[in-house]
Amino acid sequence: MRVFITRVLPPAGLEMLQRAGVAVTQWTEKRNLSPEEMVSYCQQHDALLYAGGRGIDRTFLEQCRHLKVISLLSVGYDYVDMKAAQELGIPVTNTPGVLSAATADTAFLLMLAASRKAFYMHQRILNGEWGFSDPTANLGISLEGKTLGIWGLGNIGHVMARRCVRALDMKVIYHNRGRNAAAEKELGAIRVSFDELLQQSDVLSIHTALTPETKGRFNKEVFARMKPNAIFINAARGGIHNEADLIAAINNGLIWGAGLDVTNPEPMQADNPLLNMPTVAVLPHIGSATVETRNAMSCIAAQNIIAAMKGEPLPNLIRA
Repeated sequence: MRVFITRVLPPAGLEMLQRAGVAVTQWTEKRNLSPEEMVSYCQQHDALLYAGGRGIDRTFLEQCRHLKVISLLSVGYDYVDMKAAQELGIPVTNTPGVLSAATADTAFLLMLAASRKAFYMHQRILNGEWGFSDPTANLGISLEGKTLGIWGLGNIGHVMARRCVRALDMKVIYHNRGRNAAAEKELGAIRVSFDELLQQSDVLSIHTALTPETKGRFNKEVFARMKPNAIFINAARGGIHNEADLIAAINNGLIWGAGLDVTNPEPMQADNPLLNMPTVAVLPHIGSATVETRNAMSCIAAQNIIAAMKGEPLPNLIRA
């Protein structure tokens, strides 16, 4: 089997493919493939290991319907036209279960950074503004014993909640379509309505998928119903929040601040006002970016390719 990879793959997965006898072609340039380039390469290969790019749409899929599998180096698949893939009989797989801790750690980092104005204060040092000490200036807010609200209490949200309970003795509330009995038992998490989540959360952390129902859900009306001292954390997908409305909510004092590992649009432009707000911390979508996590993801992606090569059931087939 010949596999095309849209990025340089972490070594653990690459070695697994090579040991299995899979012929690998990697895109090594530091730019996204054009749609035409991706079609051209994939037409010469049997499978695609998608590790980043412009997304996978119906046009691409119709021109590459010969692919035996598309293996995603991610858990999320909102950038794939799954309806088209299923209609054309192209199986798509992902990498669940291995990035929960790393992504939760990123959300936890952003929460702390926003609460103490950490990124802004670091920039003041770089600007030569570390001078007169004013005991009333640039104060943050304490998170000890506060209420963490989670929208989408799955694996990542559960780890985030555990970090907050153990480190900061925070109370956990959440809004899901169903109950998370494990989190309720372990952490005392309480399931609440969406309105209660907005009204009670001191920190509101997003850990849900981007779907037609969640797209743009956090807009000016929703921010207006949150606490004025609330911190909004999004380490899921940027499309879940309206960025202009988030900027206005912080500027107008509707909420305290925000921590973002994902932005809308993405990548964020360097002149975005959020980057200069004292109570905002922004990272460039690095939730799973640890050596251990990316290697584990690459191994799962490789396993999906190898299973397709052998004609075996795909371990992580997406059934959307």
